[in-house]
Amino acid sequence: MTIWDVLKRPILTEKATHLQETQRCYVFEVDPRANKALIKHAVEHIFNVKVKKVRIVRIRGKHRRMFTRHGVLEGRRSHMKKAYVTLQPGYEIDIFSVGVEE
Repeated sequence: MTIWDVLKRPILTEKATHLQETQRCYVFEVDPRANKALIKHAVEHIFNVKVKKVRIVRIRGKHRRMFTRHGVLEGRRSHMKKAYVTLQPGYEIDIFSVGVEE
């Protein structure tokens, strides 16, 4: 797994936006095999910032049921792993302009 495979995407919810504004904490969906040290190294390398702390949350996929004209289809959503990355004072990530070249 390379450093670019660790971070899948940023999570942009109301809670994540509030954490960014108040606590310099950014939320990312990460590879399920990634650990805290690997996530810290990836964020520091990709965004050129210093990481203070990393918290990891594993989320199990929810069971879903769809009612169709052919009957009932049952399944589940995929499992997910999130990382809450807190930056040291003075550092910031502009998530909306990442990867945009002018």
